[in-house]
Amino acid sequence: MEPKHEFNVGDLTVKHSEHVATVTINRPDKLNALTVEFWTDLPAILDRLAIDESVRAVILTGEGERAFCAGGDIPGFLALNTIASITAYQEAAMAAFRAIELAPWPVIAAVNGIALGGGCELVLACDMAIAADHARFGLPEARLGLVPGFGALRGPEVIGRAMTRYLIASGDSIDAYRAHEAGLVQWVVAPSELQNEAQALAQRIASQSPNAVATSKQMINRTIDANAVGQSVRDLTALQCSADRLTGVTAFVGRRTPEFTTRTEGARKVLA
Repeated sequence: MEPKHEFNVGDLTVKHSEHVATVTINRPDKLNALTVEFWTDLPAILDRLAIDESVRAVILTGEGERAFCAGGDIPGFLALNTIASITAYQEAAMAAFRAIELAPWPVIAAVNGIALGGGCELVLACDMAIAADHARFGLPEARLGLVPGFGALRGPEVIGRAMTRYLIASGDSIDAYRAHEAGLVQWVVAPSELQNEAQALAQRIASQSPNAVATSKQMINRTIDANAVGQSVRDLTALQCSADRLTGVTAFVGRRTPEFTTRTEGARKVLA
């Protein structure tokens, strides 16, 4: 089916056909890692689609077969070297996740490969997910001296507190079938079937009453308390200003295993 509209915003490609828009993260050579600009580009796209009354469902996916999204573009973190820039980054990321949750139609994650860090958080923000059977999911930010802020807030509701703790504290990843058992993914398919299945689901959603679907989404997606979001931004800013973050990111860039020292009294003290 030929797209009705097609346009690009930064590293995102959008194809809109009939009632379904597909948003693709298009950095396959970087495993679809997210640049700083992604966090403002995605909400801008969702806002643009929201004013088009013909759109009734959105699919979010990644280009290629290796990765849905490998998370943030970690070398780019080194450019965030002031409290102001780090705070702005965290606020933009939180706003992007919330833009998915507040969109007037369901957003379906079509997970075509690894979904780590921010990529896994994108899946958590989406209303439902279909995964290729080779997909893997994880929240490994602690090895960089960081925490997945949105994942820590929304993860307990979607996959439970214990699974959220496990993924964050261990840095382990889980396969598509275990993600399905945890409730992160609704079903698992062969890679060759992923996009067709996602389109078929989107079309079934589009055939329902758009007002009923939008209302149900609003009722199901209870708002995360604004105080929790604000505290998360402050906590993450503190971590990104800490020695652990510099140790972890520098080790990642240098392809070394990070060696963290002793636990401090609290990350927030670095901002005191």
